[in-house]
This record gives sequence, structure tokens and C-alpha cells, in this order.
Amino acid sequence: MLKVEELHVYYDAIHALKGLSFTVAQGEMVTLLGANGAGKSTTLKTISALLKPRSGRIELEGQSLEGLEPHEIVRLGVAHVPEGRRIFPRLSVIENLRTGAYSRRGSTIGNDLDRVFTLFPRLKERMRQSAGTLSGGEQQMLAIGRGLMARPRLLLLDEPSMGLAPILVEQIFATIQEINREGVTILLVEQNAAMALAICHRGYVLETGAIILEGKADELTGNDLVRQAYLGG
Repeated sequence: MLKVEELHVYYDAIHALKGLSFTVAQGEMVTLLGANGAGKSTTLKTISALLKPRSGRIELEGQSLEGLEPHEIVRLGVAHVPEGRRIFPRLSVIENLRTGAYSRRGSTIGNDLDRVFTLFPRLKERMRQSAGTLSGGEQQMLAIGRGLMARPRLLLLDEPSMGLAPILVEQIFATIQEINREGVTILLVEQNAAMALAICHRGYVLETGAIILEGKADELTGNDLVRQAYLGG
């Protein structure tokens, strides 16, 4: 579904991605692992056209994404849930969700709201509440729900567990699995490597902008380097 080839991305003189190449198949859930600064978030931002690569190629179902703007990427079926949630704090929960469907001209969104409220019942309870007054976990639910309102075929998730209590992390990850079971392909960036590998099919390990390891989730879980660097030995 997604094919990234020889991607080079710079922040001024800093070479952030150094020839990155990987694939994500239809229906897969794939994780990108690595330390801070490895290039994980940069990869997601480049796929969603928030950053422009200096060279390389990104294809979605065989179609090149070169030259497209972020809103055009969304219309092709890619939704990006960014690190830090980035909700609109002064808007209500339901207003935030409706912004996720902005690209769907003339289409009804009632069924999609019902779907989000089924996945996240807490949001339905707080649908008229200002998003800025939600707890951290509720804001993460809202950020994911807003992404789903675009009816994505590919969902990019950046650090969904950041700052959440362990019980909420388990809840969020269970919901991510449910979204994947419903047919949405997922590319997940996550510092909690153990949790990411527990739910994903495959993974790639990044170091300073390049992939140093790849494999099925169980293979990476058993890899000595991954265990020592990301799984606590």
C-alpha cells in the first residue's frame, strides 16, 4: 500500500533521513522504533507532505505523492495523528471531530461520528465539552477520533501513548488494534517499544535517519540489540 524509496530529508544543513526505504502492505500494522532524533516523526511528516524531501519517492497504492499538498494527501486516504495531539482546545469535542471530515465535500458524517463514539464512549459523554478541558487520555482519544473522521485507508500515529498512565496506554492500544481489524492500515511511531511490538505485525528500527533493523514483530522482540536498547534488556 505504502512504498517509501531512498528518502532524503533535511532540516537546513541537518540530514534527518538518509536514504530511508520501507513498505507497509494493505491491512498491516507496522511500527517505526528508535531513540529521540532517529527520524521517526520526520518520516510521518514527510509522508503527509508537512515536510518536503530533497530526493526519494513515496507511493500510495502505486501513485506518487510527489508535489502534493497535505490536504491532497488526506483526500487520498492518509490521516496523520501528530505527536502531542494538536487538538483545538477552544473548540468542543464534536467540533474537533467535525474538522477531521473537512475534506469530505458534500458527504454525511453521522455514521463516522457514531463509529468514533463506539470506539471512544468517553468522547460521546463529553461531546459538548471544550477539548482543552479534557484529560490527557481523552485528548489522545479525540486526536485519533479526529483522524478517523477523514475515513483514512492509512493512519499515521505518532506517539499515541506519550504522557499517559499505563491503564490508559493499554486502552488506547486496544483501540488501535480494533481500528486495524476494521481494515485501516496503520504506521505507528511509538517510544513504548514493548507495547508497539506486541500489537504490530512488523517493525523497522531507525538510527540517525537510517534503518538498521527490520523484521516481524516477534523477531525484533527476540533481537538482542532491540531488547537491550528498547525493551530494558
